[in-house]
Amino acid sequence: MFHPFKTLLKVNLMVKSLVAVASIVLLGMTQTAFAAGDYNDVPSSDPQYKQCLAYSSKNYEGGNAPSPIAGQTKMAAFCECMWNETPDDFKGNLAKFSESPKGKKINQTCEKYANWGD
Repeated sequence: MFHPFKTLLKVNLMVKSLVAVASIVLLGMTQTAFAAGDYNDVPSSDPQYKQCLAYSSKNYEGGNAPSPIAGQTKMAAFCECMWNETPDDFKGNLAKFSESPKGKKINQTCEKYANWGD
């Protein structure tokens, strides 16, 4: 015997399952986008970015190794992340800021982004 209520219940469960799967896939795609270089590109002439590259090159090791971001070194990816993560009104040295207590959380984010850390 056909029970419309049972059929409707099965369809409802199927739709909920599909929504759950779609949500998981979307979350995975978001994580992949972050790893692929989701930041705004820094203008190559930006003085803060240039300063970050110079300071990082002089004071840190391993910055010229390739980062997970295609076409970027770890140092370039790190400085791009720092440039994007600091407030727009920040006027200081990005790399030095990353060493400060206030910059610690951003530093952790950017080291992870560039795959460059201790």
